[in-house]
Amino acid sequence: MSAEALSALALSLRVAVVATLLNALIGIPLAYLLARRAFRGRTLVDLLVTLPLVLPPTVTGYYLIVLLGRRGWLGAPLYQLTGWTVTFTWYAAVVAATIMALPLLVRTARAAIESVDRELERAAWTLGRSEWRTALEVTLPLARNGIVAGLVLAFARALGEFGATLMLAGNIPGRTTTVPLAIYTAVQTGERGDALVLVAALTALSCVVLVLAGRLGARAA
Repeated sequence: MSAEALSALALSLRVAVVATLLNALIGIPLAYLLARRAFRGRTLVDLLVTLPLVLPPTVTGYYLIVLLGRRGWLGAPLYQLTGWTVTFTWYAAVVAATIMALPLLVRTARAAIESVDRELERAAWTLGRSEWRTALEVTLPLARNGIVAGLVLAFARALGEFGATLMLAGNIPGRTTTVPLAIYTAVQTGERGDALVLVAALTALSCVVLVLAGRLGARAA
């Protein structure tokens, strides 16, 4: 494997790990709110979370550029204040991977939380536990396997993200070139050896992830 391919693999793993951690911080509380709370705008929140799952990744990437680009709604004030932009950095790859993987975690974790018997939560409330303490001590532990399965799927989705990453982070060798982008570049330039090795590595890792997620999902059922 060439140095460029190794660099792409290392970057992809780093992006996928960070994106999965961010998904855990954002997605698990969001899944709980959608599963257990009735609030105004719930349908809209559910729609926005699910959209990246059905939209073409390039469309999601375009929305991210509009939001975070140098002239974007959030990107322009950030650039004016700091002179720094998230686009064409590895942070952009993390943002793209996080957004694209979030629906898988939220939908899987939400289903796991909704499967927890509400009577167990009510029993904890009668014992003086607050709602949030009940969530931490009863609901989330009982939904643990489903949540972990969602995290595993989110990791795999982040690892394989292509379209939104290309739009927001670009394809800069050594800086933003992840494994999917490296495979695309290798095929375009005729470096089929690197392409074959990276495809095999990504396929093997995806198979492991799917088997693990399936086993965790079966335990959660």
